[in-house]
Amino acid sequence: MSQALLPLLDARAVLYSTYRELDRRVKRAASHDEICMRFMAIPGVWPIAALTFRAAVDDPARSTSSRTVVAHFGLTPRRYQSGEMDNPSRISKAGDRDVRSALYAAANAMMMRSVASSEIKSWGLRLMRRKGRRRAVVAVARKLAVIMHRMWADSTEFRHKPLEATS
Repeated sequence: MSQALLPLLDARAVLYSTYRELDRRVKRAASHDEICMRFMAIPGVWPIAALTFRAAVDDPARSTSSRTVVAHFGLTPRRYQSGEMDNPSRISKAGDRDVRSALYAAANAMMMRSVASSEIKSWGLRLMRRKGRRRAVVAVARKLAVIMHRMWADSTEFRHKPLEATS
């Protein structure tokens, strides 16, 4: 091995050990918080998404409804209205970009990687066949934010409802 590659290998080892330490800290912080543990019971929601949502919302009683939380993070469609015209557009992207991306990543993990079945996942997969993958993932992220806020406000657990067979 040449001498020029040794500093590069040392730098990669340092980066990897730093990554492992930060990952361990995030998992420890999430596992010591009851609300984050409740969020992580949802398939696809991992410690970073749970901690990000918890830090961004801070107090669930501050919002009058769970839908206003979704609008606060910019996951609602932008509306162009004039007279009799009403054109929904892309999401507004207002609010905290980090929370929006964490919710998007959680929804993507739920739909693409999670083996656990839930009504949200099956709804998202049906929506994906009609509207496309990206729209469906944004819709599932919106639904996840509403569910997470409602779980926190009501102190309830996520219910894995068994999927009914279609006839």
